[in-house]
Amino acid sequence: MAVLLRIRHCNRRTGCKMELPGVAVWIFVCLYASVVGYPNGKVREACTSMVPCHGGSPQLSPEHTITVNGTEFKPGDNIEVHLSGPDFEGFFIQARDAERLDSPAVGSFVLADRRHSQLLTCGRTKNSAVSHTSKSKKKDIKVYWIAPENAPKHVQFLATVVKKYRIFWVKILGPIVSQPDVLSPTPPLHATSEAMSTTHPVSYISKPFSASGCGIMKFCIRNPTNCDPGSASCFFLSFQQEESSLFIEMSGPSEGYLAFAFSQDQWMGGDDAYLCVNEDHHVHVSTAHLKERSHPLLDAENALEDVSWRLADGLLQCSFRRRIRLPAYKGRFNLDTSYYIFLADGEASEGGLIHKHRRQPLVTNGLYNVTGLPLDIGGSRAPRLIKAHGALMFVAWITTVSIGVIVARFFKPVWSHSLLLGKELWFQVHRMLMLTTVTLTSISFVLPFVYRGGWSQQAGFHPYLGCAVMALTIFQPLMAGFRPSRHAPRRQLFNWFHWSTGTTARILAVVTMFLGMDLPALDLPDPWDTYAMIGFVAWHVGTDVLLEIHSYCLVRKVEVIDDDRVQILQSLTSAEAEGRLFKQIVLTIYVCGNLVFLVTFLIAINQV
Repeated sequence: MAVLLRIRHCNRRTGCKMELPGVAVWIFVCLYASVVGYPNGKVREACTSMVPCHGGSPQLSPEHTITVNGTEFKPGDNIEVHLSGPDFEGFFIQARDAERLDSPAVGSFVLADRRHSQLLTCGRTKNSAVSHTSKSKKKDIKVYWIAPENAPKHVQFLATVVKKYRIFWVKILGPIVSQPDVLSPTPPLHATSEAMSTTHPVSYISKPFSASGCGIMKFCIRNPTNCDPGSASCFFLSFQQEESSLFIEMSGPSEGYLAFAFSQDQWMGGDDAYLCVNEDHHVHVSTAHLKERSHPLLDAENALEDVSWRLADGLLQCSFRRRIRLPAYKGRFNLDTSYYIFLADGEASEGGLIHKHRRQPLVTNGLYNVTGLPLDIGGSRAPRLIKAHGALMFVAWITTVSIGVIVARFFKPVWSHSLLLGKELWFQVHRMLMLTTVTLTSISFVLPFVYRGGWSQQAGFHPYLGCAVMALTIFQPLMAGFRPSRHAPRRQLFNWFHWSTGTTARILAVVTMFLGMDLPALDLPDPWDTYAMIGFVAWHVGTDVLLEIHSYCLVRKVEVIDDDRVQILQSLTSAEAEGRLFKQIVLTIYVCGNLVFLVTFLIAINQV
């Protein structure tokens, strides 16, 4: 299920300064806006800063202009305000005290076109701002400003304009209108366009990263293990301590984004995250906070220095420096402590919008201190409980149940005279294999719920079919415990129900495994896993058909005539006994083939 994530960012150096105590409130609403977005123009949270919280930095040279139809006003007057320029999607217009541009909005507005603009209330002043109603392209907006009774001497119009998600201008300065017989105001000391020009320097990496020094001078994580970060299939993350800071390198085959996070457990949530996002062949590096299983929330301030990036040969690479301790930045972990480390990748669309990673992030198998002893380690993209779940299901439904069905179907007459613990051999083998299937399936069924802490809403039909298989698996032995005696009238009805329930369970189990192999939590190599499962199904069906044909040929050889009637049951029993050697050879080959499929899947599970 592809969920669209919006990464947004407000930088203190790019116009998000404001006086306490509003800072904490503004940071909260900015982070909240990063999840919900503003396509409908409901941007009351940006009333003070006028920053859209889209991530990155505002543009410096405005392309849009604000004009008015007069330069003087008296309380109660209407002034026509016109915003125009190249196509834009969103906008936000306010009027403020020209001598105090960080003060609350002044006056109220009246709309000229309700299709493209709407009124908002900022602070205690009703209709004190105007914004867009949709993302449709616009070239100009006209509104009317009504001067209040207690208006300041000079009023200036400001506008934030969004051309597209990552291209926007904040607090574009418009004309100043004044009350009659008042001198022109002194320009404010904090011109917005200049205040936003400060940003962290970014440079370009000239050559691919190197793994030299891994385990000696720097702490490295590589997937696959010991891969070369210059290769097109290597995910690479390194940490090198330099006095009181860490120099961090991240690389991987992604044209969208790469991200890593420090976590106190192996679950997403409450984590310290770092993202490198490719937007129109330019990489944005940001810090973020992961809250539970929700979207990353970018910080209002960026604690990174010496940011560099490179896009070449299908690799996305970025590097930066971070101080080991950042007490002034809430959400940033101290890096002289041990953590689990996540490494993820995914797709990004136009405007820097990132999508949920399609496969499970790489997670280290233990807690590591990246400022401690340099190591060169790997990780796993599948949690251990999910690996165990997959392994046990493969053992149960590729080996034990398949062999048990073959034994019951074709070896009843062959092993009918051999006893084991007082019962016929075929029955004991069949019962042992089926009880093993029930036990393995029951244990495996519980593991995903233990790992997820409940029901997973992101696994599609796999858990629903898994529940159906589990129910049929439990029902089979319960039904077998109440089977009638061999010659009872209801025995044939029982046999039919027993066969149909088991066959349904096996079909559903195969479908469930097909769906489960491609889930991100297991992440078996695709399309190899699908081909291997198709091969197993063909192998089992082929063996079953071969034994059916063999049994049919034996029946045709032996006919016992009784009152001009072929006694099929007696003929079948004696005929099946004649094929003992052939059936045992086929069974041996079949078991060996099943074990080959099983070992192949188990090796693949161990490598993810």
